[in-house]
Amino acid sequence: MVRENYASNTGPRVNKEIFIDPVRLIDNNGKMVGVVKLHKALEIAESVGLDLVEVSPNAKPPVCKILDHGKFKFEAQKKAAKAKKKQKVIDIKEIKFRPNIDTNDFNIKIKSVIKFLDAGDKVKITLRYRGREMAHRDLGIKILNNIKEETQYKAKVELEPKLEGRQAIMILAPEDKSSKEKNNVNKT
Repeated sequence: MVRENYASNTGPRVNKEIFIDPVRLIDNNGKMVGVVKLHKALEIAESVGLDLVEVSPNAKPPVCKILDHGKFKFEAQKKAAKAKKKQKVIDIKEIKFRPNIDTNDFNIKIKSVIKFLDAGDKVKITLRYRGREMAHRDLGIKILNNIKEETQYKAKVELEPKLEGRQAIMILAPEDKSSKEKNNVNKT
């Protein structure tokens, strides 16, 4: 019976769990020993007091390394936690406007948009039409274009102003740092 060369679901195979013979061996100093029989690799690992861990099971022959398996698992968990910690979740905040918005209300909502963009969140601008306002859709698009002008140095437009049924939408994303530096150079 021929066994498939696959990685187990619970992590890398260790010591007696390894069944493919021969293996490519890397010692505890990271030096390549070469292709050796499985029982010889297990003896070497046991003599050093460490584990034989299959690090690349799909290679031909599989690559095994002599190391402390507990420490290996701990460092892998630590590395995964650090990578997860560095991830930034980007929220999409929504701010609703109306076609007949007053200038002061408009300015207050623009401040909110800029605050969200500075926090690193995307902002979805929704402009809802009611009743006869649908006859004046151009006013809504004009308001969205004003928003785009007000936030041009803070945001890039991810979705241009467009009509969807009874509302017009636009999505703004925070501008990346390299673009900000270019804009600062262009201003001076």
